[in-house]
Amino acid sequence: MGKIIALVNQKGGVGKTTSSINLAASLGALKKKVLLVDLDPQGNTTTGVGINKADIDKSVYDLITDRCHLSDAIIKTKFKNLYVMPATINLAGADIELMEMGRGNNGFQKNGQLKKYLEEAKTVFDFIIIDCPPSLGLLTSNALTASDSVIIPVQCEFFALEGIMQLLNTIMLAQKTINPKLDIEGVLLTMLDNRTNLGLEVVEDIKSFFKERVYDTIIPRLVRLSEAPGHGKPIIAYDPQSRGTEAYLNLAKEVIERNGE
Repeated sequence: MGKIIALVNQKGGVGKTTSSINLAASLGALKKKVLLVDLDPQGNTTTGVGINKADIDKSVYDLITDRCHLSDAIIKTKFKNLYVMPATINLAGADIELMEMGRGNNGFQKNGQLKKYLEEAKTVFDFIIIDCPPSLGLLTSNALTASDSVIIPVQCEFFALEGIMQLLNTIMLAQKTINPKLDIEGVLLTMLDNRTNLGLEVVEDIKSFFKERVYDTIIPRLVRLSEAPGHGKPIIAYDPQSRGTEAYLNLAKEVIERNGE
């Protein structure tokens, strides 16, 4: 059985989408079969792995609103062992639609729509990586319900811990109400500029707060990493020799090791 891991942080600009794409691609390069789920209506994960939105027939929106089967919403990318469940702008209205679908239907689980499909996907894929939107609405609730664990990306900057307590409270609430088995997979430090003392101080603060949950791998702030999605490629395909490629491969190895594989 595969493992479902959601990358969650309601704060934007922390490297969540970049990390979702590159962790998934790196796991694929390490011979794991990976499904990357784009749960952000902006669809940056979808275009970041080279999928043209005009070519999308069925998306994660169609799946969670019961308009298609699981296999209809999965696209094979051109990267090794990497598949994607794409997002389109239709997903922007999914919160409201899920609420409406739940009215007067006691058997309908508005938080459980994604879970019922991804449970089937776990029999096919080694890892399922969910890129969550930068909010704590119904889409993120669906991700937390479906997931076995979460990775929290945290940017190495002054306000790094701002909002983290709210996120941890949301995760604890999810554990109590919708998914008692949900665990924190790890905390990922991103966008480190090691030329500044501030970045290094933030690293120490996060490590003292989260202890062993913090990954040894720290993602550096690199131009090549920010360029790659614009070319529809993960960093491992865009610049195989870059420090970004090395960092995400190391992260993928840590994820595999922590899961005893």
